Amino acid sequence: MSTGPGAPSAPGPNTPDSPTATTTTTTQPAKSSTFSSLRIRNYRLFASGAIVSNTGTWMSRITQDWLVLSLTGSSAAVGITTALQFLPMLLFGLYGGVIADRYPKRRMLFFTQGALGLCGLALAALTLSGQVQVWHVYLIAFLLGMVTVVDNPTRQTFVSEMVGPDQVRNAVSLNSANFHSARLIGPAVAGVLISTVGSGWAFLINGLAFLAPITGLLLMRTSELHKVERVPRGKGQLREGLHYVASRPELIWPIVLIGFVGTFGFNFPIWLTAFADEVYHAGAGTYGFLNTLMAVGSVAGALLTARRGSVRLRLLVGAAVLFGALEIAAAFSPSYWLFALLMIPTGMAALTVNTTANASVQMATDPAMRGRVMSLFMMVFVGGTPLGAPIVGWITDTFGARIGFAFGGLISLLAAATVGVILARVGGLRLSVGWHHGHPRVRFVPREGARERDRELTAVT
Repeated sequence: MSTGPGAPSAPGPNTPDSPTATTTTTTQPAKSSTFSSLRIRNYRLFASGAIVSNTGTWMSRITQDWLVLSLTGSSAAVGITTALQFLPMLLFGLYGGVIADRYPKRRMLFFTQGALGLCGLALAALTLSGQVQVWHVYLIAFLLGMVTVVDNPTRQTFVSEMVGPDQVRNAVSLNSANFHSARLIGPAVAGVLISTVGSGWAFLINGLAFLAPITGLLLMRTSELHKVERVPRGKGQLREGLHYVASRPELIWPIVLIGFVGTFGFNFPIWLTAFADEVYHAGAGTYGFLNTLMAVGSVAGALLTARRGSVRLRLLVGAAVLFGALEIAAAFSPSYWLFALLMIPTGMAALTVNTTANASVQMATDPAMRGRVMSLFMMVFVGGTPLGAPIVGWITDTFGARIGFAFGGLISLLAAATVGVILARVGGLRLSVGWHHGHPRVRFVPREGARERDRELTAVT
């Protein structure tokens, strides 16, 4: 599952003219136990169910991409499938946030998790019967996206009800570690199943795997959930959420950055299928192996993030710059094994970008607005895929896998650099390049004017 929500008593957003607004969005203690939120029983049940369903989800993703490629022979068709799965988030994502703020989240998750399981079983029946066609995959991908519109913000904001304010950041990172730990297993198992017994069995396992999170929800102790006041039905709630985000630089610019990275930089199903099939002339096993290597990096990144006591926007910008550079380097790597090894740091950087953006936005958001803000975050992050995936798929088909991959990395790199400059200006910072203990050091430091304002403020107080 994806990352969790902010806390009911998390610090409020920094004011736009605050020098710290662009560097730190929380003041939690610097040290934290990596697995501290797992001490909470309800969260353990949630995480246990998630690892099972996430494994099935990764199996289904890999199998779906390879099935479409087998049926059509086109990377663009893989891009269309990905686009259809995320198109509902682009069209209706904000409404999902309103629903998440308005209705009991545990009850909503029973319906959404069950619906996701039924979609998996339907695709399994079509594939095992030999009747599957590419339009069937397109339709089910779109239905999955419709359910995700509600499931995603509901599932994320439900985490704060399970763990409370002190463990939100840790739970955000552990959810990512959970999701990408399943990625270590799912693609490899999917590759074996596709090669031996066929794609249908992978879809069947995915559908049945959703029984695990439903069971976890049933076993939870509702008396131990943290109460969160639900937002009553009212007019203008979408407009209110958009205005809230637009008025806060510490929210709007991370969302803009994650939008560019998600739209153009996270199209790995397109690129990795193309590299496995066209560049290295291998099969589904190689595709699964490359996904597994990315998952190794992602899990490592998630566990490192879980130990961080603060969420800094400069870490987000730096990780996005590194992510784009790694994609470009991988695109032009001369050998298969170098390409494969680069998937590990690429996965680590991708996870750091995702988790840091997610946590920083959640923890700077008022609890009553969190569902709407996170639905906007997810709408921009994954909702951009219907726009980016067909473009990237066309570039990959037309100019080759290497150019397609490099294009996504370049867009991510340029977006990170631009947002970094904007955040520095908003926060009254400037770029400082120098030497520290014989090594070059690049960092942002306050401008002279900002220093003077700080001194005057200190003198007055």
